[in-house]
Amino acid sequence: MKTVSDLVAEGVSGRAVLVRSDLNVPLDGETITDDGRIRASVPTLSTLADAGARVLVTAHLGRPKGGAGAGGENAKYSLAPVAKRLGELLGKEVALVPHGQRPELADGQVALLENIRFDPRETSKDDDQRAELARELVDLVGADAAFVSDGFGVVHRKQASVYDVAQELPAYAGGLVLSEVEVLQKLTGDPERPYAVVLGGSKVSDKLAVIEALLPKVDSLLVGGGMCFTFLAAQGYGVGSSLLESDQIDTSRKLLESGKIVLPTDVVVADRFAADAATKTVPVDAIEDGWMGLDIGPESVREFASVLAGARTVFWNGPMGVFEMAPFAEGTRGVAQAIVDATADSGAFSVVGGGDSAAAVRALGLPEDGFSHISTGGGASLEFLEGKSLPGVAVLER
Repeated sequence: MKTVSDLVAEGVSGRAVLVRSDLNVPLDGETITDDGRIRASVPTLSTLADAGARVLVTAHLGRPKGGAGAGGENAKYSLAPVAKRLGELLGKEVALVPHGQRPELADGQVALLENIRFDPRETSKDDDQRAELARELVDLVGADAAFVSDGFGVVHRKQASVYDVAQELPAYAGGLVLSEVEVLQKLTGDPERPYAVVLGGSKVSDKLAVIEALLPKVDSLLVGGGMCFTFLAAQGYGVGSSLLESDQIDTSRKLLESGKIVLPTDVVVADRFAADAATKTVPVDAIEDGWMGLDIGPESVREFASVLAGARTVFWNGPMGVFEMAPFAEGTRGVAQAIVDATADSGAFSVVGGGDSAAAVRALGLPEDGFSHISTGGGASLEFLEGKSLPGVAVLER
């Protein structure tokens, strides 16, 4: 595939470039609580702007219900706070452009189009509707423009600003997309062994496809988070009021036959789902009725850390507990620190698979440079590891 470096080498001074970035960041009102994805978008945008391109960025925020503008209930999904932060990081003003308005850009300037998902055609299943929106995006930049795909967090979606526009303009892969794909190819190719995967999150059903894809390839698969209770139930343990997918118990029992899955031996339980709930740490065979598991316990952290200490390749996706609440954050912190230690001590190649895991690294104050790579796309990472074709990458390889 052609890259943004190829585009710059061809010459972009005075030329419009449409860039799809992933700027879907968490907000508390108008305050960005984690700007990791914005920071990850800066290198490609800076490269283009410094080369004199006239850059129009498309991105989304959340899942607005559609509509032509940011009024009413859609106001909370405006990219205005993102434009401000992006401008701070780029060291230049980034104008927020309303839908349908063609920006007046000078060489080296950057503008951000308002939330592309305000237009329901962006995510339409109708190919013609998406293609129509893609052509309208081309009209904003001109037919002689180029397209750069740099939003790895959305390349697993066949959406207008990701997939269809790449068929309307000369298309190039941005630096972020390239680095993400290269890292994941290391994991799916011939990773150095032992290869350990840590999976957390709420539901077995959400991770079933990736578990089935990874089990034949890994040496150990460590399971925490809410999903571990379905596996524990498959072993015959009572799980109290913990999250449980009864319809996945038989499937989990079959997966356990691989002998590669490592489960917690103790958990932190609470009498209710709240930061100020009563809590205690119990063995997994002693979860009482009315109590729910919300984190893995310290013994489990030590056992997981022991496995990770000997690993040469580590992939982590999903927190070990409800890390947003202090009483249930130590499992995630402990396992993440064990991955950092393995990276530093034994030179393990460690990948954080985006999503809540990447958010946890920053929220818990862990060193981002302690991992070999922190992905910006949780869903895209998992689908890549499942062996699925990512439409937003495949279209660049035409």
